[in-house]
Amino acid sequence: MFKDFASEQIHVEGASIFTRWSGQGPPVLLLHGHPRTSATWHRVAPQLVERGFTVVCPDLRGYGRSRGPAPTADHAGHSKRAVAADMVAVMQSLGHSRFLLAGHDRGGAVALRLALDHPDVVARVALIDCLPISEHLSRITAKFATKWWHWFFFAQPEIPERVINADPDGWYRGDPRSMGQENYDEWREATRNPDVVRAMLEDYRAGLTIDKRHEESDRTAGVRIQCPALALWSLQDDLEDLYGDPLKVWQQWAPDLRGHGIDSGHHVAEEAPDALAASLGDFFAD
Repeated sequence: MFKDFASEQIHVEGASIFTRWSGQGPPVLLLHGHPRTSATWHRVAPQLVERGFTVVCPDLRGYGRSRGPAPTADHAGHSKRAVAADMVAVMQSLGHSRFLLAGHDRGGAVALRLALDHPDVVARVALIDCLPISEHLSRITAKFATKWWHWFFFAQPEIPERVINADPDGWYRGDPRSMGQENYDEWREATRNPDVVRAMLEDYRAGLTIDKRHEESDRTAGVRIQCPALALWSLQDDLEDLYGDPLKVWQQWAPDLRGHGIDSGHHVAEEAPDALAASLGDFFAD
């Protein structure tokens, strides 16, 4: 897994970010979702390297082998703004002042925040299996709350930690056959670490509070993604079922937008890596 990739703990303000990278050419930053680590990209990243990109795969703050600050009442240390700043610092430490960007799931929320807060460093952004958090919350229905109940469970103080840490394997239920054994082993080690579990929950707690406020403020002020954007979604997941065409939502945030669905379940980097790598590679090379 990740043959010929270097790896390092990169220290940034307030955090230590485990990062993998390889390749020569235009830099691409890949951001994973919950509850994965950077290893979720192990079938996609090498294909992008082969297409002539430098590919950087970090663990988000608190996930995997990355570490961040202790949680606070306002959840600011685990906000998408803080995590986006981590990613800019990581890329700068590797010599990349401007880069291509893709984020999946919670990594997509970070990618959105990074593109909004740091428009000068993002050349293009791909947003995978996600919508802005505030858009989800403004469309809450019984159907959404039933399917995505974990958002609101994770927001509760202390109880989710006790439930998940009592049986992390039963809660997260990974599959080494579909994930790949090494990816699964890395993910399982992370999800059995109570500090990682706490940080992943803080990600969601920030989402319902400080991240929502940041997005609503941007929406009111007319802040939009300034670079070309690509929205991708898994056809076997539920974005279309909940909202119809995801592009109609993203158009309000990204004037220069394109996108399409991919025949996959939610963890598209593991389940449909060839299709995802082709879509990303074509968009980034355009």
